[in-house]
Amino acid sequence: MGYHARIRTMREPPVRIPFNRAVLTGRELEYVRQAVHGMHTSGDGPFTARCARLLESELGAERVILTPSCTDALEMCALLLDIAPGDEVILPSFAFVSTASAFALRGAKPVFVDIREDTLNLDESRIEERITSRTRVIVALHYAGVACAMDPILALAERRGLRVVEDNAHGLFGRYAGRPLGALGCLGTLSFHETKNLTCGEGGALVLNDPALVERAEIVRDKGTNRQQLFRGEVDRYTWVDLGSSFVLSDILAAFLWAQLESRAEIARRRRELWQAYDDALRGWIEAYGVRLPTIPEECEPTHHLFPLLLPTPAERSALLAHLRADGIYAVFHYAPLHLSPMGQAAGGRPGDCPVTERVSDCLLRLPLYNDLAPVDQERVVDSIGRFYSARRD
Repeated sequence: MGYHARIRTMREPPVRIPFNRAVLTGRELEYVRQAVHGMHTSGDGPFTARCARLLESELGAERVILTPSCTDALEMCALLLDIAPGDEVILPSFAFVSTASAFALRGAKPVFVDIREDTLNLDESRIEERITSRTRVIVALHYAGVACAMDPILALAERRGLRVVEDNAHGLFGRYAGRPLGALGCLGTLSFHETKNLTCGEGGALVLNDPALVERAEIVRDKGTNRQQLFRGEVDRYTWVDLGSSFVLSDILAAFLWAQLESRAEIARRRRELWQAYDDALRGWIEAYGVRLPTIPEECEPTHHLFPLLLPTPAERSALLAHLRADGIYAVFHYAPLHLSPMGQAAGGRPGDCPVTERVSDCLLRLPLYNDLAPVDQERVVDSIGRFYSARRD
């Protein structure tokens, strides 16, 4: 390379490090071709069955139903639990909009509860004070793949006659006290969006842990018809028997997902290594600047889905984001408080209702983390953070 070419290269901006990207494990395209050539590209094909059976076995679930998204799985929960206008559903304000909208679509009022300072999960100590005679469901979202305190939540729900739904979009194959996440409430939901540890681009699943809900779930997912009973020879024709929608995942996407599930152990190992590398490099010195790193309670086996930093002020969060972007590193914030959204305020949410959520939303920053993040790129992220705080110290 000549002198002028070297100078041009030196002046070029660094290669961009994305926040996330989907990664092939090796057999995705092979299995997609098999699905296409097998001429069963709609739902309930052979790859759908493989994925569902594996998940049932791994989670110990009564039944797993693949869906086009985690949002669809949450909407199925609302239908299966007969949520109706006037009902109330307790959930964290620090959550994705689908966690609330799935139940609001059935006419329920979302009741927002604050999160814990340490895990950023639903604060189990604040739930009972929000329960009324209209409360039907508690939704526990396992933030970043770290389990909520499920034992006290489940005990409270049993005592008050409520159902528990796990929003486990972040936590597939994580555990709480040795038990798999998604298999603790009566229903659980999973996400296979391209931002998740295991992906098929768009996709999700409903985990059914209550045997009484299985038969109706088949009907709800199939447009409210009893078509599955026809396929099993239980009826001589099918018809519309209940409320439902088209909650069926294409077998093409299930084929892609099957390759990811086959590699679940390797994906989990790699995520753990990447998460631990951040933790080893940052913990111990960055906390001296008032930055909080993730907390993992002893009883939790996380999925290492996210590596969030909690900055001391919104201004510092904005400054670090800008600094990283200037270095070609795409870090991002996360959820806006649902109780302060237009729909949340229409349901009664007001500023100050969930102070931890409001502070976390203003101060949280997520570092790039994806399955093939190269060590050299991860070192760039850590080095950039180090230079940011060195400059502030100087």
